[in-house]
Amino acid sequence: MEIKKSPKADLENKKILMRQIGLIIALAVVFFAFEYRSYDKRTLDLMERSVEDIPEEIIPITEQKVKPPPPPPPKQVTVLQVVEDDVEVEDEIVIDVEVDQETEIEVYVPPVMEEEEVVEAEIFTVVESMPEFPGGPAKMMEYIAKNIKYPAMARESGIQGRVFVNFVVEPDGSVSKVKVLRGIGGGCDEEAVRVVESMPKWTPGRQRGKAVRVSFNLPVRFTLQ
Repeated sequence: MEIKKSPKADLENKKILMRQIGLIIALAVVFFAFEYRSYDKRTLDLMERSVEDIPEEIIPITEQKVKPPPPPPPKQVTVLQVVEDDVEVEDEIVIDVEVDQETEIEVYVPPVMEEEEVVEAEIFTVVESMPEFPGGPAKMMEYIAKNIKYPAMARESGIQGRVFVNFVVEPDGSVSKVKVLRGIGGGCDEEAVRVVESMPKWTPGRQRGKAVRVSFNLPVRFTLQ
């Protein structure tokens, strides 16, 4: 039986070409396998925050006895003194009822009151007897911990630390001239000033037995729980 085969379907003359194409593809795969590199996948979380949990010292709360208010002062009674018609009174003001349009009237010039210069008392930094909060430093820390309010902005931003406040204890024990020496922001500076300004009267500082003005520095601590 005669085998009929088309010359176009004969692949014998294409073996060399197909072998070369196969070698090229194999070399390309090997080269790509050697040159391929893999990297470790890294995940970067920019919104992650870590808040240091520092245990806050708990101060026992003690009850303070409130003194009753002092009695009201006695009412003042005004005594009217009757003056006779024929008594001469100093600095008498004469009123002329017959004044017309042609009458010259002197312009009233009020007396000039000289303002007295207020000399501010000296502010001491160190004195013989330093000012003290009622009950001592422990009571002061208890007062601050009880009255301070952590600002919402500082809590959300994770802000914590110490705000250094300076103020003056006056001779009567009141607190004045409150200012921030070093703050941490987030509303903590304003809150520290508010708490210091609301303090009760201190025991004033004394120099040579006399109550004087004393400058005082106080750190106010803000800690997230």
